[in-house]
Amino acid sequence: QVQLVESGGGLVQAGGSLRLSCAASGRIFSSYPMGWFRQAPGKDREFVAGIRWSGGSTYYADSVKGRFTISGDNAKNTVYLQMNNLKPEDTAVYYCAATIRGGSRWYLKDYEYAYWGQGTQVTVSS
Repeated sequence: QVQLVESGGGLVQAGGSLRLSCAASGRIFSSYPMGWFRQAPGKDREFVAGIRWSGGSTYYADSVKGRFTISGDNAKNTVYLQMNNLKPEDTAVYYCAATIRGGSRWYLKDYEYAYWGQGTQVTVSS
């Protein structure tokens, strides 16, 4: 069983920064991607960023490219999401997720991920 615990959310003004952390415990599939998703009120959960433990390759949604950076620490089984130049439209609950799907493509749909954290609220004021 895999457990994911997010931390680091909060309230920040537009243009500010936050760093989210996701600590993973249990069986970790080192060759499979992990991702960050977010869900704003009244909207579907959307993919934000993904990373592969092996090799550290990353992938971003267009809406956050150039502002957000995903990274991982294998020794700590922790994935981070550094969010810079935050905008009010970034306000959402942010979730960490792990997939057990193999292959070389990136998984952008929430149903493709098997394990989820509890979520952490990020609020950006204008």
